[in-house]
Amino acid sequence: MPENQHHDLFEDRFAAALRDTGHSFRTDDPAALVTGGRARGRRTQLRRTAVLGGAAGVALVGVGGALLLPSDAADPRRTSAAAGPATTASPSAASPSPATAFSGDDVLRSLKELLPRGTYLEEEAQGTESLMPPHARVVFDDGGGAAAVGLSLDRVEPGSEQARELANCPDEALVPHDDCTSAKLPDGSRLMLFRGYEYPDRRVETRWWNAELVTPQGHHVSLSEWNAPAQKDAPVSRPRPPLTVEQLKEVVTADVWRRVVDAMPRSPKPSVTGQAPPAGMPGRAIADTLAGLLPDGLTVIAEGGQESGYAHLVVDDGKGGSLVQINVQPGMGDVAGALFGDAGTRPDGTLVTTRKSPGEKGGAGVVMWTADTLRPDGLRVVVSAFNTAAQHEDATRDAPALTLGQLREIALSTEWDAGA
Repeated sequence: MPENQHHDLFEDRFAAALRDTGHSFRTDDPAALVTGGRARGRRTQLRRTAVLGGAAGVALVGVGGALLLPSDAADPRRTSAAAGPATTASPSAASPSPATAFSGDDVLRSLKELLPRGTYLEEEAQGTESLMPPHARVVFDDGGGAAAVGLSLDRVEPGSEQARELANCPDEALVPHDDCTSAKLPDGSRLMLFRGYEYPDRRVETRWWNAELVTPQGHHVSLSEWNAPAQKDAPVSRPRPPLTVEQLKEVVTADVWRRVVDAMPRSPKPSVTGQAPPAGMPGRAIADTLAGLLPDGLTVIAEGGQESGYAHLVVDDGKGGSLVQINVQPGMGDVAGALFGDAGTRPDGTLVTTRKSPGEKGGAGVVMWTADTLRPDGLRVVVSAFNTAAQHEDATRDAPALTLGQLREIALSTEWDAGA
């Protein structure tokens, strides 16, 4: 079957689900209430808004081995502090003492104790009573306007790739933001403080500020705030979110959250016969391999990536910068039908498709050219190039620095088979 352009509705739905999980504060869907899943998905999205265009959503499946969405153990039980008349915050409320369980009210009370004085227009929470990660969310007003604030708690495997990535800043070339720091605390924890926007292209001036804490013991605490009463689809109500960076740090590092995570029930251990997700190729190795496969006449002027599975370069052929992104993902054989239904098949069984599409990050006139390949062993290599050095910036050249044929050649290189 000849190679051609294709547009997969499943991909669009998948990408939209990642972007919009927990789209608004109000929902009757318990899974959508799990702020932890949404926060992890959003952090993953920030670093991996990589491949790229229509293939973005499904491409995330194999990166790092998981989608990092809410727990698969869907427990319909949920403790909710019912929203009622606005109440005055009580800074003197006592934190719960260590216990075998924390109710949703315990989690909510602890969050409100740590926030500045103000009123609460809406509130809800989940404790440690179920397998769903604990969380609390409020619409908070300190006198400067209503603002959504969300807290999520979970545990991660200490020293794992996920633990490392959660507290890393996103790449500025992919996710424009005002400021981001990632540092190691005296107790060995990693803390990331991010100030950016709900929409990277800033089509709406909704600001999103986020703190991520990962401890050496595997506690994960995520705190997000907006300058609007909801994450999306609510008018901006104040110039900036209510908490300063210092206050975000104070809340997210409070000892009570570690006790809540310790009280979470343990998920059943996977069967010893189950297979672990395949490890991805290190990002550093991907960047180096990609640079070595570039055609003559291109100069690498910037590069970046993540711990595994993804890297990007900015190249210049004398006509201006051109962003080149690549995902190298093992274990992706199960997406063949969804993504490669109209692809060409090489003699060795490798599926190949190419496409040209508009950019997705708001830059005017941006186009994206992509070569997408899937080996018979499930290794997927997707390479895209843009006519700008950053997707969220306007086009700076007529076409990307690499042709579709050159992208296809890079994606099919046997170098990826050796590194996977």
